Parts: sequence; C-alpha cells; structure tokens
Amino acid sequence: MAPLPAGALGAGSLSIVLAGLVVFAATTSIIYVRERGRWQRREGELASELEAARSHQERLGALLASDAQVVVSWNGKNAEPIFEGDSGFLGAPGAALALAYGSWAPPADAKRLELATDALKERGEAFGFTLRSRSGPFIDVEGRPVAGRAVIRFRQVSGERARVMALQSELEHVTADHAALSTLLAGLPQPVWTRNADGRLSWANAAYARAVEAAGGSEAVKGGLELLDRNERENAAKARSEGRPFATRAPAVVAGQRHTLDILEMPTPAGFAGIATDMSELEAVRADLQRQMDAHVRTLDRLKTAVAVFDASQRLVYSNSGFETLWSLDSAFLEGKPSDSEILDRLRAERRLPELGDYRSWKAAVQATYTSPRASEDWWYLPDGRTIHVVSSPNPQGGVTYLFDDVTERFTLESRFNALSRTQRETLDSLREGVAVFGSDGRLKLSNPAFAQAWKIHGDLAGATPHIDEVVRLCRPLYPHDDVWTELQSVITGVRDAREDYGCRMERRDGTVLDCAAAPLPDGATLITFADVTASVNVERALTEKNEALEKVSRLREDFVHHVSYELRSPLTNIIGFAQLLGAETIGALNEKQRDYTGHIVRSSGALLAIINDILDLASIDNGALALEFQEVDVAETIAQATAGLHDRLIDSKLTLKVDIAPQTGPLRADGRRLRQVLFNLISNAIGFSAPGQTIGVTAGRLGGDVRITVADEGRGIPAEVKDKVFDRFESHSLGSKHRGVGLGLSIVRSIVELHGGHVELDSAPGQGTRVTAVFPSEGMPLSDAAE
Repeated sequence: MAPLPAGALGAGSLSIVLAGLVVFAATTSIIYVRERGRWQRREGELASELEAARSHQERLGALLASDAQVVVSWNGKNAEPIFEGDSGFLGAPGAALALAYGSWAPPADAKRLELATDALKERGEAFGFTLRSRSGPFIDVEGRPVAGRAVIRFRQVSGERARVMALQSELEHVTADHAALSTLLAGLPQPVWTRNADGRLSWANAAYARAVEAAGGSEAVKGGLELLDRNERENAAKARSEGRPFATRAPAVVAGQRHTLDILEMPTPAGFAGIATDMSELEAVRADLQRQMDAHVRTLDRLKTAVAVFDASQRLVYSNSGFETLWSLDSAFLEGKPSDSEILDRLRAERRLPELGDYRSWKAAVQATYTSPRASEDWWYLPDGRTIHVVSSPNPQGGVTYLFDDVTERFTLESRFNALSRTQRETLDSLREGVAVFGSDGRLKLSNPAFAQAWKIHGDLAGATPHIDEVVRLCRPLYPHDDVWTELQSVITGVRDAREDYGCRMERRDGTVLDCAAAPLPDGATLITFADVTASVNVERALTEKNEALEKVSRLREDFVHHVSYELRSPLTNIIGFAQLLGAETIGALNEKQRDYTGHIVRSSGALLAIINDILDLASIDNGALALEFQEVDVAETIAQATAGLHDRLIDSKLTLKVDIAPQTGPLRADGRRLRQVLFNLISNAIGFSAPGQTIGVTAGRLGGDVRITVADEGRGIPAEVKDKVFDRFESHSLGSKHRGVGLGLSIVRSIVELHGGHVELDSAPGQGTRVTAVFPSEGMPLSDAAE
C-alpha cells in the first residue's frame, strides 16, 4: 500500500482524534451524572446513619451519665484504652485513673483487679465482683468481651443495695471484734462473767469455772455458781439495781483456797459484765515490802550514821535515832515535820553548824541538792571539834536523803595510823637488812634503801612499783639461779596451793651471802627480807673446816690406837706367857729378886693387856661388832666376882668396900661378862680417886622395871666443867689424885650399859665424892632395839 501524503495524513488523524474525544466526553458525562446521583443517595443514607449514631451515642451518654460509673474498653490486646464516664466516685479525679487500682482500691483487691484485667485482655475471661474503695463507697467491677473488645465497667453501688452492703460489712467487723473479744475474755486467767438485765449469770469464762470448781463456763452459768461471798453479792446487787459500777477488794474462795480479789462489775447495754483480779500475790508483796520497810527502819534506827529524808516540799518525813542523837534535837520538834531550812537555822542558832561568814550562800549551796541530778558530799567542821561527813542524795520522787557520819574518830585513827606508818617507814629505812613488800598483784609496794643497796639497784623502786618479774630481772646479774627466783615468784604471786613461809641462802657472784626469807602477810601481800650473813658464813666455814680437821685427827688417832692395840696384843700375850712360865720356875729356880721382877712383869703386862682389850672392845662397839650374850645374871654374885679381882688394890690403898644388895633386886637379864667389866671399871675408877681410909660403896636395887647398880666413893668429887667430859674417850683427869689412866674406863662403861638398853647417871660435886649409877632394864634390851 502506498503511503499517504503528509498533509492528508495529518488532517484525517485530527478528525479521528476529535471524534474520539467527543465520544469520550459524552460517555464520561453520562457516567458522572449517573454516579453523582448514586453518591448523593449514598451520602443521604450515611447522613441518616450518622444522625442515628449520634442519637444512639447521646442516648448512651445520657445512660452513662445517669449513674456513677466508668467504662473502659480496648480494641485489641495492645490498643490504648478508651474511657467513658467520670471516676470521681473512686476518689481518683479523671476517668483514666480508674485503671490505677492501687490509688483507690485496697492492696489485696488492687492485685486481684490487675490479674483479672490481664486475663480479660489476653484470654477474654469475664469477671465480676464487688469491693470497697479506700474512700468508702462499694464498687461493682464487671469485665467481659463485647464485639471483639475488652470492656470493664466500674459502677458505684448506691441505694438500698449500698446500705445493705454497708450494714453487712459493719456486721462482719462487729462479728470479728466480738469473736476476738470473746476469745480474749475466754482465755484470760482472771475470772470474767456477764449477767443479763435481771442480774443472773449469762456467760462465764474458763477461769471463772475453775474458780467456782465447775466443769466449764456453761456449767457455772447453768448452776448459778457465784464467786463472791454473801456480803459482796448483796453489795453488787445493790449497785446493779442503782445502775452504777461496783468495785471492791474482798476475800473469796478460789478453787478451794482463800484469795484476795479486786472485783469490778460494769453495766452494759445488755446487762452487766464483771472481772475479778487476784491480788493475793500483790498483797503478799505489799505486806513483805512493808515488813522490809519496817526492818529497814529498825536497821536505820540502829545505825550510828544519822539519816534524814526530806520530801519534795523540803519537809522532814523520816529521821532515825542517830540523827536525833548527832544533832541533839528534840523528838517533839522532829515529829512536827520541820522543813530543811528550819532545822539548819536551829542548828546554826545553837552553834552546831560550821561557822561561816556567808551563811545564806552556804545554806543555798546545801539545799541545791533538791534540784541536782546527782548526789554530792561535803565535810562539816563543827565548832565543838567534830568532823561530819555529809552525803546528799536526791530522791527519784523528789526530795533529798541526807547521811551524816561523824568521822572525828576515824580522822583521829587515820592521823595515828599515818604517824605509825611514818614511824614504821623510818624504822624500815634504818634497818641493815633489805626489806621488800610485794602486793597480791605481784607489784612492789614497799622497800627500804638497804634492799636497793644490797642488789645495787638505782632509782626509786617503791615509786615505780615494778612487778616481781622486773625486780628479778634487776637482781639476776648478781645471782643467776633461776630455780630460786622462780620459787620466790611463786610465793609472791600466790600460785601455790597454800601460802607458806619460804627461806633460802643466796651465795652471789660477788662473794656476798644473803639469807632470804619470804613470809605471807594477812592482807595478801608478801614480805621478803635479805640479811647479809657473809661474815657469819665465813666464820661458820672456818669452824666447820677446823671441826672436820679435828674429826680427821681423832679418827687418825683412833685408827692408830686400834691398829697398835692389835699389833701389841700378840707379843704382849707372849710376854705374859713367858713371865708366868719363869715365875712358875718350871725351867729353873729363881732367886727372890728375880721372882719379884717376874711378878712385876706379869702385873704390868696384865694391866697393859686390859688397856688393849678395852681399846679393842671400843673398836668393836664402834664397828657394831660387839655382840651381847644375854642370860639370867645374879647381881650379887656378879658384884662379888668383880670385887674379887680388885681385892689386892683395895688392901694396898687401905680402902674399905661396902656392898649393899636390896632383897628385891632379883636376877638381871644381861651379858654376865660385860656386866662384870662394867663393875670392875667403876670400882677401879672409885679406887683411883679415893684416899686411904675412905669407903667405897656398891649398892644394887630395883626401881620400877629397872635395876640400878651404884658405885659411890668419898673422893675429891668432879667439878662441873669436867663432868661433861668424863665419859669421853682418852679424857683423863687426875683431879689432884695419884690416879693415872688413858681415860677409857668410863667410856667403856657407858657404851656397854647403852648396848644393854640402859643409861649411866653421874652425881658429883667437889669435896662430896662421886656416885656413878648404871641403870639396866631388868628384862634386858627391848626387842625392837635388839633387832636393830
């Protein structure tokens, strides 16, 4: 197809476009007219519906406004709430505050509403209940789902229903209070009861039932059991008839026992109610308190301390006899309850108060105790020389208690004590012995200069009051023996079971020797003294060393004598044997001079042998080797045997021997040979100290259970300074006589007699002779001694 020309194409196209536009415009106009009419009809319908909705809304608003209520709705779980109505009845201004449950509802109800609201919004659970707001009105709360919405209505209960609910709530409170009160009264330990208008019991608690010995309160009411006695019941009935309370304290029998009760019965709208309180214990306490007060008064009357009690009005309410005696006041004046000021003025007028220039100020200071919170004390120096210690103590109920103590005697004693203490102090300071006193706490309380000088301690020990540990530390350098210091610390600090004296000797490093003595004092302190005994110890040591040297010399001498005696005995025996052989002329005849010489040899050898035998006997006694052979010995025969060997000496000395044996002497249990040795030595000793022509007496007798053998001579006697030594070995005293000896005879006598369980008595004086008595137990040596 051939293309059209450009001009032709443009004109045709334009015509077509214009025709299309006309058709479109006509069609559009027709459609618009039709739609406009339809929308106008729809608009009219919507206007009618809107008017109807507005009318409905106005009717709903009028309905809501006709009653106090609030409606809250939610269009969805998380949608904002829509409020309708006024929440003023909830006590919370603004409808939105209706959901603030805690602002108008009690806590428990607020929590309950919150949980119900959440359940309604989340799960569509309806609820409804009535509660009381904090402001007082009852509120109906109803929640339910409506057309997909959650709706809650809060409505105030009004009218008769509100009054009924208020009355019901009040009834519940009254019932609860009544139940609580009934429970309380039923459980009280005091008897409680109620009566009706005519005075009969209507209720009683368990305590009442126990008091009247009933099984229970109902039994007591049923039986009409009364608690009070007849007189009290009549008085109570009279008070009930007059409509007044009845109160009294009266005795009553409670559970079979007599008690004192406080009775209170009050009128009530329904009758009467009463309660009984047991006052027996209170009465007992009151009586006991009264007895104690009376006892205190009697005690205060016996006190030397003057006591005066003034009340809040400064009037005297009590004073003891000491107060009257101290101030010499009349009983009539004190019984008139004078004031504090009147008593002071009277004492001042009688010159019994301290003489001061400003009496008014002094008096005001004394009476300031009435307004003071604490006690005070003062010292009054009276014109008569007395010193009064005054203690003023305010009373809790007002007033003041004065205590007046005459301390004049105490001050005098204290002055004397101080003087005595100073004297003792000076005495201690002048002592050469070191003195230290430690208290019960172990601290140094007192010491003298000699103590510090003895231990070379510088400074004031008594002022520093050091502990015993510190004192020991200062003294240890001179005496580093811890065991002694530990013992002293134990004595001072009282660690021991019993406080005892303690003593020891301290030999210090510097050569000083101290005697330490610790003695407990009555007040718990301990006195320690240190005495310097260096000089006496040195003398004692010298004497001890000298004594030891003398004992050593004595032992050496005895050992030498014993040894020599044993060595001499054998050759001496040979000499005696050969001399006797020569004297018997068995080997040839002797001339007269030879026989005389031989006799002298035999006698001298015999004497020497006797001395040696005595020495050997002493040695045996010293060694405990001398054994006695006890047997029944005839005393008279033994004396005759002993004197027979001394017959020649008696004749040569021209002495007379007189023997007197008492008949009751009887036999003696002893070693016969040793008894003869005792008698031989005693008689030989008497011969040696007797002068020619004198008499030697030998007597024997029994005294009690002892046999007494006495050898008496008429010689020169023994001086007092020699009597203590005559029985010692190798002590020989001639006392102006011709007697010579080695001093063993009497020593052997004493040793042999003591081996027999007896003793030797010596009675002698210069110019009166000598009596030596050997006392032997007649039954021999006691078994216990023999066993030893």
